Amino acid sequence: MSKDNALQKIESHEKLCRVMQKQTHDKILKLEQQINRVESILLVSVGTLVAGMASVIAMLVVKIWATTRKSYIFLYPSF
Repeated sequence: MSKDNALQKIESHEKLCRVMQKQTHDKILKLEQQINRVESILLVSVGTLVAGMASVIAMLVVKIWATTRKSYIFLYPSF
């Protein structure tokens, strides 16, 4: 009788462990999905910032070039 009781306790404990392992696996999977979502948002944000800064730099370069070009025209009318 005590052998059956011990086996029942072991089986009960194993079932509990399987349930807890499944819950832990589900939580890890959910965290992985959240991390992937945050990572993709971060990559898009960084890409947008880089593109914005590149356009600002390009506009500044064009503006500086146009300004120096105008000053050369006034200094050297043959251009």
